[in-house]
Amino acid sequence: MSVPKWANAKQYKEHIKQNKIPFLVYILLRGFVILSMVISCLRGNYENLFFCALALILFLLPAAFEKNFGIDLPNTLEIVILLFIFASVILGEMGSYYTKVPFWDTLLHTVNGFLCAAIGFGLSDILNRNDKIKFKMSPVFLAVVAFCFSMTIGVLWEFFEFFWDFFMKTDMQKDAVVGSIVSTYLGESTKEPKVIEDIKSIAINGTDMGIGGYLDIGLFDTMKDLLVNFVGAVVFSIIGFVYVKSRGTSKIARHFIPTVVAAEEEEQKEKNDETENERN
Repeated sequence: MSVPKWANAKQYKEHIKQNKIPFLVYILLRGFVILSMVISCLRGNYENLFFCALALILFLLPAAFEKNFGIDLPNTLEIVILLFIFASVILGEMGSYYTKVPFWDTLLHTVNGFLCAAIGFGLSDILNRNDKIKFKMSPVFLAVVAFCFSMTIGVLWEFFEFFWDFFMKTDMQKDAVVGSIVSTYLGESTKEPKVIEDIKSIAINGTDMGIGGYLDIGLFDTMKDLLVNFVGAVVFSIIGFVYVKSRGTSKIARHFIPTVVAAEEEEQKEKNDETENERN
């Protein structure tokens, strides 16, 4: 929904008219966040104030990305990005949906895998269609690049969660209770790991924690996040593959793949400059 740099007030209004839904979503979400920011400030809740400020900054990224790189994000993709930011930062962190709503974290990681694959695929496709680039990638290779890009982002995020938990003493990598473990450390030798099943309780420093099983401190959560990221990445990689094979005729893919801003904008700019020079 980026506005061309040469746009005047009339063109700006026309651009918004053509992109009513993403503009409305942006205004509504931004208004809600600003209202939450004011309430948090009045209540002295500076943690929520930080999350609101972070959300407002992240809301600007799609437009900044479009203007600085000359890329157009489809309206559907931009709406999903805005909703994703709102769902993760405002609802997830401020509203504690990560703990209140089952599978909220899983849902967002799946969407993240899909979005990152879409962005990675779009950027690769743009380079692939650039005449200045000396190599061409096949549809399969483009799909693989999109998949790898998405998974890399997912892995880097898990790195961030681990180090944030380690140094800041938080619990982003949520614990899980399991009923059995396989441990080489508890086995008689490294060649014969010990299988411990039907775990009923766990004691820490001699105190029974009453949780009914073994407490896993992040491995299951990390692997679950990567697995659903994998699902999202695979789904879009397939959609992207079909998009390239059909060269843009896929109705689903075109709503999610970024494209280069059309050359007509530069032509329009030149016409506007010529008209302005004639007036002067």
